Amino acid sequence: MKTTDKTKTNDKVIVRDYFNQKGFDRWRRIYGETDDVNKVQKKIRQGHQQTIDTVVGWLKDDGNLTDLKICDAGCGVGSLSIPLAEAGATVCASDISAKMVKEARERAELALGDTSRLDFTVKDLEALTGKYDTVICLDVLIHYPTEDAAKMIAHLASLSESRLILSFAPKTYLLFILKKIGEFFPGPSKTTRAYQHKEAKIIAILKDSGFEIKRTGMTSVSFYYSRIIEAVRTVTSNQ
Repeated sequence: MKTTDKTKTNDKVIVRDYFNQKGFDRWRRIYGETDDVNKVQKKIRQGHQQTIDTVVGWLKDDGNLTDLKICDAGCGVGSLSIPLAEAGATVCASDISAKMVKEARERAELALGDTSRLDFTVKDLEALTGKYDTVICLDVLIHYPTEDAAKMIAHLASLSESRLILSFAPKTYLLFILKKIGEFFPGPSKTTRAYQHKEAKIIAILKDSGFEIKRTGMTSVSFYYSRIIEAVRTVTSNQ
């Protein structure tokens, strides 16, 4: 069934309202260090951190972080933005949730003191502007159907001069079944809609945007499954 503009708007409203309201405290705990989380939330925390560590490791391996201007699209509480700024990158961090951005800014001040390398803003993905060496979008596409995710990826690609890194919940038969029986994602009362995406479709979107795949990774932890793709530009952007 084709996604309508109304559905697209509803998804954005649901995500924004959820992370500004009941979802904020829940995910602040999950992405924090408190013991006030259950077994499932601990697994999600571990998985998310593994994804962060993978991406930070890739960027550090290249040895040029201090030269990079990075866009962290969907920064949440700053789990990626803070270590990247600490390593010397200049980071423009954004999120659709004002509460998440406020939390990220406060965590950055506590962790770094000097936050001159960080610029936080409240924006959804398609409202982002500017040019960046690297654009990163982690654990965001799960909130949107593939048709809308494709437009978001294409827009993020237009902001990137050289590299785009994404993570998403892969659509496989096993994970589809787990989702259906409620073992993969939390119930609807605790989360937003959860969408899985076919890896081949994501790669096709990236190629159509002038990118080729450089590296891939996979985080597999109970209740958290995330495919990570690093794509590099092969066609010069004229936008």
